[in-house]
Amino acid sequence: MVLQLGDVVPNFTADTTEGRIDFHDWAGDDWVVLFSHPKDFTPVCTTELGEVARLKDDFAQRGVKVIALSVDGVEDHRRWTGDIAETQGHVVNYPLIADPDRIVATLYGMIHPNASTTLTVRSVFVIDPGKKLRLTITYPASTGRNFEEILRVIDSLQLTDGFSVATPVNWVWGQDVIVVPSLSDEEAVQKFPKGFKRLKPYLRITPQPDL
Repeated sequence: MVLQLGDVVPNFTADTTEGRIDFHDWAGDDWVVLFSHPKDFTPVCTTELGEVARLKDDFAQRGVKVIALSVDGVEDHRRWTGDIAETQGHVVNYPLIADPDRIVATLYGMIHPNASTTLTVRSVFVIDPGKKLRLTITYPASTGRNFEEILRVIDSLQLTDGFSVATPVNWVWGQDVIVVPSLSDEEAVQKFPKGFKRLKPYLRITPQPDL
């Protein structure tokens, strides 16, 4: 199964370090970041899970739940969290999904056979409250992820859902945004009382509208 942006993500039930969950029920009305790591007790994954623990409050402030997955079992996950806390200085404070039979990994296309026939790649899925896939990023096993970038993308998704804007290259919270081309200048004047700068008919810049 190939998941595409806008698809409703598959539901599943699975054991986690915080008990058995029904994924859609667990997600509730929140945004979700589901991310896979190839295997427990591996170095890059250890740093990543510690970083997500450090950033959990930043995700929560945006109404986002985080949940991780690997093809190992719950007991391995629980033993590994001690290493993560010891080496990274942050206790894992979110569920780790056990997927020894690769059921979830297969549902979400997390195993790329040309990379490995048994281990998941570093997949990231950002899922909105309607259970729709809004972003997917896939990294090779050798490359750790930048979770600050994932927070930045969530800021963009939530902002652009609420206003007729898009975010330009390298945008971060608080910077100017782009008025979508589907709005006329007259409509833009009404929607953006702070005004906008017209660089080209298709490129108009306005201050972030919710600040």
